[in-house]
Amino acid sequence: MHRYDPARQRLALGLAGLAGLVDATGFVVAGGYFTSFMSGNTTRMGVELVERPALALAPLGLIACFLAGVIAGAMTGKRVRGRHKRVLLGLVAAVLGAGGGLLAAGLPIPFLALSAMAMGLANNVFARDGEVTVGVTYMTGALVRFGQGVAARLAGAPLPSTRGYGLLWSALALGAATGGGLCLIAPVWAAGTATIAALALWLFALRVER
Repeated sequence: MHRYDPARQRLALGLAGLAGLVDATGFVVAGGYFTSFMSGNTTRMGVELVERPALALAPLGLIACFLAGVIAGAMTGKRVRGRHKRVLLGLVAAVLGAGGGLLAAGLPIPFLALSAMAMGLANNVFARDGEVTVGVTYMTGALVRFGQGVAARLAGAPLPSTRGYGLLWSALALGAATGGGLCLIAPVWAAGTATIAALALWLFALRVER
């Protein structure tokens, strides 16, 4: 986070919030599975492989869709260097929009698949030389960096490299709370809001990259 200018830091926070919103919506629609948090899906898959093998297909399918999004995003990013943020966010918005339309049509499974794919794409927005520099859909590493920063401050030797990670986690949590609240009305509302948020981030990325 600390390596980026304020505009790109805000974009990262917005993406984390979007990930929380999409994940919360997927969690409600899927009944306890995730469209963004693949560690959780992996744990559930492992447990269900032992207890109820047939149910392991659900998290496995979401993991596969997420991975497909990561691969597609990485390949796309290499082809459009210098403008990969706007291109990838445009794809994220399009995929989320398609998923929201399918959910509104009463097709939750394709919605979940496309949501997971969109989150895989989103993880390539902040990448350099083929490697992710800011993870926007998973926060364990961010919390570790935040904790290390707190420890360094308590020791009287602040670490500039740990700045911003607490805010990144907070953005994800706020997005998840927003998604959960909108799902109380109807999950399709949360899905529509995610599409609008992705479009807003795409417009912001256009400005940042110019």
